[in-house]
Amino acid sequence: MIETAAFGPLLRQCRQAVGLSLRQLAARVGYDYSYLSQVERGQRPGSADLARLCDRELGTGAQLTTSFERRPARTSQQQPEPANGLETAWRGLVATAGEADRRELLGDVHAVPPTVLLPELVSLLRARSNQTAELSMLIAETLTRLGDTYTARRWWWAARAAADGAGETSALVRAREAISGLAERRPAEALLQLADDAVTLDRQRPGPAGCFPRAARALVLAELGQTSEIHAALQELIGVGDELLQTGAVYELHWAEGRVCAQLGYGVAGCVLLERARELCPDTWIGERARLDLTLSECLVVAGEVAAGLALALRALIELPDEWHDLWVYDAAHRVLRVVPDGQLGGTELRALLAHSAYRSGRSVGGGSRWT
Repeated sequence: MIETAAFGPLLRQCRQAVGLSLRQLAARVGYDYSYLSQVERGQRPGSADLARLCDRELGTGAQLTTSFERRPARTSQQQPEPANGLETAWRGLVATAGEADRRELLGDVHAVPPTVLLPELVSLLRARSNQTAELSMLIAETLTRLGDTYTARRWWWAARAAADGAGETSALVRAREAISGLAERRPAEALLQLADDAVTLDRQRPGPAGCFPRAARALVLAELGQTSEIHAALQELIGVGDELLQTGAVYELHWAEGRVCAQLGYGVAGCVLLERARELCPDTWIGERARLDLTLSECLVVAGEVAAGLALALRALIELPDEWHDLWVYDAAHRVLRVVPDGQLGGTELRALLAHSAYRSGRSVGGGSRWT
């Protein structure tokens, strides 16, 4: 567990003093209540952003922010400084690539904002050399979400190297890199090679993540507009999904199916699939639910329900807390704009909101962002 100073207990005292439950405070600050509970118990360190938001909601001036900033410095083994720690972890990983041994990873990473998640992943990587592939993949995805696509490429390379050494997660890493690469606007031809490699590796050694290689391939083919191959890839993806109805991957599977349907022009079918995905995605996964809502918006527009689609997209962005605005969410929003007819009422508002959101979240997203 991650040790913290008095910030966690102080947060609990301040919350209880004003009579708020964890769930009530979580709703006000835009964090998952289970994450706040772990912060209060000293199992997670919290963040300066969380302290600032809690100060605002609890009326504690700068008491919590000051407490967080004055927490005792950690040793390099426990919690490195974010920038230097990331580079140190990278160098250590390169030196030991290939020694990973896949085991069950950490808890509910989808419930933690990317700016908070990144330093925690770095700390875990230094402490858990047997989970190198999974942690490197999560770091790469988080860096991508934060807009630092250059550094993310290095971590994708590290994740592939570690996965190939372990021999068990190679297909999953390549598939997730291809899916993430679509949001980065990386060349689709290169991403198709990654997806094809993932499918080949999964066929050689089938695993529970078999839907991801096929989802990646279907999504990239849709991006390339290769209609004849997309239908076959979509059918194969749906066939794999029938075998995974009891796994946590199903919501992401339906998201991929829905997005492919939108690009094929099957708006109604896409809406059905996206509604299923929304039912399966936990409420605490705030960023994922926003991305699902935006993909549903795209399907509504394709189905001819343009006003309803734009209204959902606008609401998804307006209600999304700042710390969840990231490259993946903006990519989904820009895909809505791509299918909105010129001059459509609401399209201009969505475009302006996207521009404002990118500016507003620039502090946490980083200078490497390329939302176009």
